[in-house]
Amino acid sequence: MIKIFGATIDNEGRCLHYHSPVDIVGNKCYFCKKYYACFHCHDEQEDHLFLAWPISKQPNEKVVVCGVCQTEMTASEYKKQTECFHCGHLFNRNCLDHRQIYFN
Repeated sequence: MIKIFGATIDNEGRCLHYHSPVDIVGNKCYFCKKYYACFHCHDEQEDHLFLAWPISKQPNEKVVVCGVCQTEMTASEYKKQTECFHCGHLFNRNCLDHRQIYFN
């Protein structure tokens, strides 16, 4: 089972900062290689700031995880979907507003 770190409030990756029914995605920090519920959770718990994944250099790296079914996906796969391609659970599309934090 893939662990989503952070101030999580359930086993699907929702956290104190983002906890709507569609806030189920974990993103991997390039520096520590851990999945976190959000960048706020990461920055509160680690001794470094969340470092965006360099998808231009590593486009096939799995850097997003669905908290419902644990399916890992690339940034490109995630950005194309409105829901998990494995379990069908909806994603919070507002997360794409933060894509510069998670991917570069």
